[in-house]
Amino acid sequence: MKTIQIFDPALCCPTGVCGTEVDQALVTAAADLDWAKGQGARIERYSLAQQPLAFAKNAVVKGFLERSGQEALPLVLVDGEVALAGRYPNRAELARWAGLAVVPAVENSCCSGGRCC
Repeated sequence: MKTIQIFDPALCCPTGVCGTEVDQALVTAAADLDWAKGQGARIERYSLAQQPLAFAKNAVVKGFLERSGQEALPLVLVDGEVALAGRYPNRAELARWAGLAVVPAVENSCCSGGRCC
């Protein structure tokens, strides 16, 4: 299985999901990452504020930061190669990279077969 590494900007905590004004993108990303981990995906997450050496020791990440600055984070690597930058991956992207099947969302509708009740 491939390894997905996420290099986060400086967040207040490892997930950034805390405080009084939580960024919805971080909440969605945390849920999608938890889902992928629950399916067996190998995901490593690093925070610039809490693990700066992980950024400095990785040549790809270090070069990215020198070129684009920390404003361009988050950076996502799949098996060491850049897969995504500037936003968090969605569930479908995580599934594709990890080789997982995505279960379609269950629709809560009274409609079936094109007819509504």
